[in-house]
Amino acid sequence: MINTIIFDLGAVLIDWNPHYLYHTLFTDEQEMKDFLANICTSDWNEEQDAGRPLQEGTDLLVAQYPKHEANIRAFYSRWVEMLGEPLHGTVEIFKQLKASGRYRIYALTNWSAETFPFALERYAFLNWFDGIVMSGAEKMRKPSPAFYQLLLDRYDVKANEALFIDDNYRNILAAEKMGIKSIHFTSSEALEAELKSLEVL
Repeated sequence: MINTIIFDLGAVLIDWNPHYLYHTLFTDEQEMKDFLANICTSDWNEEQDAGRPLQEGTDLLVAQYPKHEANIRAFYSRWVEMLGEPLHGTVEIFKQLKASGRYRIYALTNWSAETFPFALERYAFLNWFDGIVMSGAEKMRKPSPAFYQLLLDRYDVKANEALFIDDNYRNILAAEKMGIKSIHFTSSEALEAELKSLEVL
């Protein structure tokens, strides 16, 4: 029986997208896409999510791509401009799950410890969790099995009694290998339907 729900945050509960910032810095759409695909990449950002200091990650990239220094430095100096609205449909599902009193609810997120305080200020629902395990603070990240295990151990959660929700299929596969039932998030509507089919909602 499921008694614990584990949410990812970005693209599940929070609309975070570098395009929001870089649309203001580039006039050419393709140039912007190339920059984010080849310079300020998701792999590079994930190193900061895993605990590398923002300054260190920025300086490494500037040394590699000095012609792009201004746009590289903007990534973290103007990071808050990448934050969008809460994903209201999923927040409403979270609210219903919380109100039911049937579940412990946690967040397992790949997020820099240096930028997470901005999210805490902006999104009140982050205070609803029974606990948040954040990669930047723990110096490990999804899909590392040790990161999932850390949450299970810290909060005394049994893998076969938990349900994990994440938009990244890589992270879903890692959770399922550990015996954690998982839902690959694509939309709040699809999530609601799946939770109802599992009789969780």
